[in-house]
Amino acid sequence: MRSYSVRDVERVLRLSPDTTRALIKAGFVKPSRGARREYRFSFQDLIVLRAARALIDANIPPRRIHRALASLRRELPESLPLSGLSISAVGDRVVVREGESHRQVDNGQYLLGLDVSVHNGVLSVVEHGRAAETAGTTPPPTHDWFSQALSLESSDPEAALAAWAHAVADDPRNPAAWTNWGRLLHEQGQTQRAADVYQRALAQAGPDPLLLFNQGVLLEDLGNPAAAVAAYQSALDEDPDLADCHYNLARLYESLGKPQHAIRHLGQYRRLVSSDSR
Repeated sequence: MRSYSVRDVERVLRLSPDTTRALIKAGFVKPSRGARREYRFSFQDLIVLRAARALIDANIPPRRIHRALASLRRELPESLPLSGLSISAVGDRVVVREGESHRQVDNGQYLLGLDVSVHNGVLSVVEHGRAAETAGTTPPPTHDWFSQALSLESSDPEAALAAWAHAVADDPRNPAAWTNWGRLLHEQGQTQRAADVYQRALAQAGPDPLLLFNQGVLLEDLGNPAAAVAAYQSALDEDPDLADCHYNLARLYESLGKPQHAIRHLGQYRRLVSSDSR
């Protein structure tokens, strides 16, 4: 059965790594671990994560969220059916629709709408509008450059880069769009353009731990370990529990002849990995 990484969660659900970790710590999902102790999420985990975030945003009490999500997980299929899946509120019920079947998940006075599908092997989870709140109104159509960029990355990287440029133009304060744009540029060997994107991102979207982490990786590849250390340290200022950042710092400090610093960050990395596995 296919599993998904933290980066997949960011791409598909648009949840930042710190939000994902917070939902894990709250007990909404219990992902498995990969060969390198990284989180691996099932299809059901992704749906539950997105539903949890939507219910939290709707100010639903935690106990009710846990009960609703437990029921939701029991009703989800093992894998996404070809016909797709819809999870929505109908009156005071949350309903899972798989093909023509309708199943009540939990009673509730909230609205939730998630459409789940696969196109060309790419999983898509989209939250649609809250019908009861927007009845009688027609929102202006918008082009989802973020989703388009994600869907194009594997098949047409150049088109994906153009879509990421549109995505940050539409929402310059969205660090996930900037981060993905810079990452793809880096992967395509356009390192100087990636460096420029990260600098512009920090100026317009502000400090973000994953953005700063990716900038650190790029600076390492550009042969600037001192600047990479600074970027990683800034990432930890935003998220001290970013385990991979501690690992990279430990490795860098070892290469720079600073074993005490390396030991400290390696210890932090091991502590975080160990606590996450419990």
